[in-house]
Amino acid sequence: TMSLCEHALSLFRGAVGTVCPAPMLKRALKLQRDGCPQLLVKGQAFPVKRDLYLVGFGKAVLGMAAAAEEILGDHLTRGIINVPLGIQESLQRAGMQEMLLKPHSKIQVIEGAKNNLPDEEALKGAAAILELAEGLTADDLLLVLISGGGSALLPAPIPPIALKEKEQLTKMLASRGAAIQELNVVRKTLSMLKGGGLAQLAHPAQVVSLILSDVIGDPLDTIASGPTAPSSHSAQDCLQILTKYNLLHDLPKSVEMVLSSSPTKPTAPENYSHVSNIILGSNTLALQEAKRQAEGLGYAALVLSAAVQGEVGRVATLYCQLIQLVCLGFASLGKGPLSDELRGNLLQLAAELQIPGLDLDEFLQALQGLEPDRPVCILAGGETTVQLQGTGKGGRNQELVLRVGLGLHKAQATGASSPQGRCEILFLSGGTDGQDGPTEAAGAFCSPGLVAEALQEGLDVEAFLRNNDSYTFFSQFQGGHHQLVTGLTGTNVMDIQAILIRAV
Repeated sequence: TMSLCEHALSLFRGAVGTVCPAPMLKRALKLQRDGCPQLLVKGQAFPVKRDLYLVGFGKAVLGMAAAAEEILGDHLTRGIINVPLGIQESLQRAGMQEMLLKPHSKIQVIEGAKNNLPDEEALKGAAAILELAEGLTADDLLLVLISGGGSALLPAPIPPIALKEKEQLTKMLASRGAAIQELNVVRKTLSMLKGGGLAQLAHPAQVVSLILSDVIGDPLDTIASGPTAPSSHSAQDCLQILTKYNLLHDLPKSVEMVLSSSPTKPTAPENYSHVSNIILGSNTLALQEAKRQAEGLGYAALVLSAAVQGEVGRVATLYCQLIQLVCLGFASLGKGPLSDELRGNLLQLAAELQIPGLDLDEFLQALQGLEPDRPVCILAGGETTVQLQGTGKGGRNQELVLRVGLGLHKAQATGASSPQGRCEILFLSGGTDGQDGPTEAAGAFCSPGLVAEALQEGLDVEAFLRNNDSYTFFSQFQGGHHQLVTGLTGTNVMDIQAILIRAV
């Protein structure tokens, strides 16, 4: 029989595979060539009356564009994509030819946004995309490819605002404690392309956006700052935020000019009748594929949530308590004071974490309703946050795994009532882009024996955690065997976690 570790790795790869650009686009996008050519996207038909153009921006867009060009063939007139600096070379080195454009491609590639910050190169790319969009007619069709990281790759401040001035304003807001949502409202209001700007400039052409979501809940107006989605904000909201942080009197002249002449109301949704926004890939889709594969391997599989968020330590506690609860079920102790206490703790934790759309009560009932002896697989996704205290090297996935390992160890040490003894347990967490923080690992996996085994090697888990040094820990522990290393995947739908438990 395969080990839990092999199962978990295969589920993770399956989940990532299903949101990789090529298979994802080939499933969703077809070109019907007979008669008047039509673009078919997930069953919706868009006639190609005259010319077909393509623009794109984001971390996964290179692979999306390569797949799209293969599907569209000579029907594609011209394209421009803005992608992160160095990505073509990285994919080339990683041997991922299928993510690169062919030598005589009609798509121009502009690389920019070093360290995910808008820069002069990204500005040039945005200007080229803007110019292409402005020149379209009612008979043209514009295919827009969007993925996470698209925001930094699409800087086009409304003239006369300079990129530097917009950056400074954003920095000042951030330093005064503005939330990311507030920063985005200000960015969008001062931008030509964000907040629906690209869709408005492309009017009257038909605009079809294919979106790979890296944001919890897949809100169209937030992914890459929503260049083709109606913005629910206006100059009025922007002014309110600037007032709140006491910045109204420190504004550059250019920003004052733009704000005083901006419309006070958001563009009406009916002005977006020429636009179709279609989510092609998301964390939810990746989890559905992992669930399908887990069931194929004989697990009773449940998806907890695709929107897990919150501080990594609290999330680790949530997972540890879920594991305890499943183990109690296996030990036929699913009813009793211990499981009631765990349930109470879990419900309280879930309420504190405010995971959108999670009904934990319902989830726990589903858990109780599973066949008693079948192995269990719990899947989840989202994005946790780490409060940095140390100077180590890590990422949120490796830190989460290390914290779960420590939590399971402590639970086991609390004495005979620990039900873990009768279960084999594995926990995995990984970033779907193949990079966890500034490391070449995507994440890691652990079992309850991690802390004890590490101690035998002279590694103190708590010391590594205090220094936020999970990457160094996993590199050293058992020869790096517990690190999840996939290489760049060319996609990004946040993180995925898998809990596998079977009775021994």
